[in-house]
Amino acid sequence: MFPLLVKPRRSVRKPAPPETRTLDVAGRLMPLTIKQHERATRITLRIEPGGRALKMTIPSGLAPQEVNAFLDRHQGWLLTKLAKFSTDGSLRDGGTIPFRGVSHRIYHTGSLRGLTEGVVVDGKPVLKVSGMPEHVGRRIAAFLKKEARADLERLATLHARSINAPIKSIAIKDTRSRWGSCSSEGNLSFSWRIVMAPPSVVDYLAAHEVAHLREMNHGPRFWALCKKLCPHMEEAKAWLKRHGSQLHAIDFD
Repeated sequence: MFPLLVKPRRSVRKPAPPETRTLDVAGRLMPLTIKQHERATRITLRIEPGGRALKMTIPSGLAPQEVNAFLDRHQGWLLTKLAKFSTDGSLRDGGTIPFRGVSHRIYHTGSLRGLTEGVVVDGKPVLKVSGMPEHVGRRIAAFLKKEARADLERLATLHARSINAPIKSIAIKDTRSRWGSCSSEGNLSFSWRIVMAPPSVVDYLAAHEVAHLREMNHGPRFWALCKKLCPHMEEAKAWLKRHGSQLHAIDFD
């Protein structure tokens, strides 16, 4: 009689919960999330959209001193990358804000009532804002949301009609992880911050999400349809890659 050989069970170790800390980058305090991943073979450090936080992925069990050494070595890289994100609170009288790809000087009228509007003064673009000075950022955000909805509803409707694809609904949000989305039910969602980009980029975003009404993927057929709807697709994608994070970094509160 032979003994029964039982293969020993391997214990499955649960990954450690993410660690959160604050990293000082030359006086700029940045929230940092460190997550262990069992399949990670190297350390990756990423700046979250908007430049307001950092995310780090490390191999499971990596020693804390190695994490700290990596962060020390990459202080210069972080400084260079974070330099493009605005932190000076420029949403005030005399500051500037991009609107449809054009930098507008902010003019606080001093009046408690009145519409926020883009005008031209002495040949230069100006964004007139009324209300209390401390509410300038919020009033500008409300204006941008309204303008974004008008632009995106018009463009998405035009593109959808051209391919005979019905849209169920259009939502305008302040998403940081993506510029837009399309559900299988035909619900489109867009980030209103895109209205700060040039009109050609806004058009590309509308075309991109409408193309998903026919192709719920990012395969060759999707990109071919997207380019058919938006011939300047490549230029718009390049603009978003270069400047998109700067739009996310603007703090309207």
